Amino acid sequence: IGYGTFRMKDPEVAYKGVSQALELGYRHLDTAAIYDNEEAVGRAIKDANIAREELFITTKVWNSDQGYDQTLKAFETSLQKLGLDYVDLYLIHWPKSTMKETYRAIERLYDEKLIRVPGVSNFHRHHLDELFTSCNVVPMVNQIEVHPSLAQMDLRAYCTQHEIAVTAWAPLGTGIVFTHPIIKRLAAKYGKTPAQIILRWQLEVGNIAIPKSVTLERLEENL
Repeated sequence: IGYGTFRMKDPEVAYKGVSQALELGYRHLDTAAIYDNEEAVGRAIKDANIAREELFITTKVWNSDQGYDQTLKAFETSLQKLGLDYVDLYLIHWPKSTMKETYRAIERLYDEKLIRVPGVSNFHRHHLDELFTSCNVVPMVNQIEVHPSLAQMDLRAYCTQHEIAVTAWAPLGTGIVFTHPIIKRLAAKYGKTPAQIILRWQLEVGNIAIPKSVTLERLEENL
């Protein structure tokens, strides 16, 4: 279970959320250039004073920064904002026509040990197939929307076939999922909240999940 920071543009909200998450025991943090909160996330990491090797930090290159040289420059900007020497996981945020050049830059960052894991986000099978024709290192992660009402079974199976880990963004889905009779029945049976049931499902099917919340009680509940 990681901690997502999507829609946390207010720096103080992002700082407080990440700080609380780290204090509770979260060690995987997910941000992106387009979230406009990398500096706040970096400040929270620094102030938490946790050994760097205990943390797993993800960020992403945005669409307007795609391309070989642009990606290298965007990565350097993200690294500076985060205040880190390296990033654990660097993702292409969305597939674009420039994704091959973008991924080639990510492979260079991987070779230079500036990132530990190269990956992609929101890639469907045909995007992966296209990338496979030119990449030297298969993406190790594909971050996609996955929850019980959007199970993505075929895509997840394809990722598993190619040893690509799946990270679920929006892992709790929408509020509609919470009121589904099966979810409600399971929550009652096990004495858990609907969110906990859904996150347990994510783990059971082998997904990494990055729920987002700025409420302390929900942060605790999700973990």
